[in-house]
Amino acid sequence: MEFETIYTTLAPRIAADCQGVGEVVFFLHGIGGNRTNWHEQLPAFATKYRAVAWDARGYGLSDGYDGALEFADFSADLERLLDHLGTKKAHLVGLSMGGRIAVNFYFRRPERVASLTLADTHTGFGALSPAQRQEYIDVRLAPLKAGKSLADIAPVVARKLLGPYATHEIRARLEASIAALHKECYMKSLIATVEQDSVGDYGAINVPTHVMVGEFDPLTTPTICRDLADQVKGAAYSVVPRAGHLSNIENPAAFNMAALKFIDSL
Repeated sequence: MEFETIYTTLAPRIAADCQGVGEVVFFLHGIGGNRTNWHEQLPAFATKYRAVAWDARGYGLSDGYDGALEFADFSADLERLLDHLGTKKAHLVGLSMGGRIAVNFYFRRPERVASLTLADTHTGFGALSPAQRQEYIDVRLAPLKAGKSLADIAPVVARKLLGPYATHEIRARLEASIAALHKECYMKSLIATVEQDSVGDYGAINVPTHVMVGEFDPLTTPTICRDLADQVKGAAYSVVPRAGHLSNIENPAAFNMAALKFIDSL
């Protein structure tokens, strides 16, 4: 597959793979991912659109950064990349944390969002008390603080995310994605996405929205995603069969069909 890799100019530089021409469909990976997680989507969407998948700051080919992460930094980076692409408005497709970044960006720059596709995501950690949020962070960071590498924890994390139909190849790909994370940036992303739990009132979203979820997603279950869809007026809802939390990787054909059908309808 041939992709054009582009970079923003100002620090931290943000990298993205691009393919196709037309309206921009912008793909945002989850907390354990990178731009390559969308390589089954780019060619499918590039037949009609300019498909773009980024590495968020501190991921993949994008630059790292000093200091703590503000969750809104992702939105600022997204706007910079849209400016670099010369596009005023884009269709945003976000998985897991990427879905929350997409919604955060929508509430900051609604005029730049043509539609939202929110896959295997949730509305935040507001239902947890401060103590519960801290426990959530501590449990997930403890192995890394104890000296384990991301490669060490990758098999355990992958088992918790994938559905029962995930092949050995898919499992190996996810483990490689996790192992490739930049440790310090991953830790900062985890803290920011949990502590800064509110990205906005989903009931106030006023743009075409499609909520998608893997049939066997053990993390953001179909029940959780159905509830999210019910909060957004007129939202479409799709279940990706034979897929877990990484629905776009575990069943790319079904994911692409449903996601394209929604965006094409607009």
